[in-house]
Amino acid sequence: MISEQQSNHETLISVGKQMILAARTAPKGKGMDTFTFCLAQEQDIQRISKAMKDIGQRHDAPAFLRDAENILSASVVVLLGTAVKPMGLKICGMCGFKNCDAKPKETPCVLNTGDLGIAIGSAVSVAANHRVDNRVMYTAGQAALELGLLGKDVKIAYAIPLTAMSKNPFFDRTA
Repeated sequence: MISEQQSNHETLISVGKQMILAARTAPKGKGMDTFTFCLAQEQDIQRISKAMKDIGQRHDAPAFLRDAENILSASVVVLLGTAVKPMGLKICGMCGFKNCDAKPKETPCVLNTGDLGIAIGSAVSVAANHRVDNRVMYTAGQAALELGLLGKDVKIAYAIPLTAMSKNPFFDRTA
């Protein structure tokens, strides 16, 4: 016999892996891949939650504290991030600078962030197709960045916690 809890956990890991695959194959500007993806489970989710609480307290940011509690309901958290690498375009200016050569190194390239958004959309569509409770969280992404979970090159990150419950716990929005 396989319990519902065991089955759900195994399925959520499988869906998380499929989400990463969908994010990886999403279209990218100039075909340049600046992404890093991974799955966080149990101990890493605890670490992310603690970092979110620390950030929330440090900056008096209630959303971080709220989301830190919410992600503890997750079996798996999909982490998605991008490095900040200009595409080398001669004509663009969407970042606020004339072109990639004029852009300060720290300023995000809109194509990096736009591509990450497309990848996130591909990932959450997989979760939706499997009827998995999820929510895109910048707060958990910030904590993952602070913890260095996606590596030193990743400067922008989001997290998508996954669970299968009677009610989606990630939409409890009291703060």
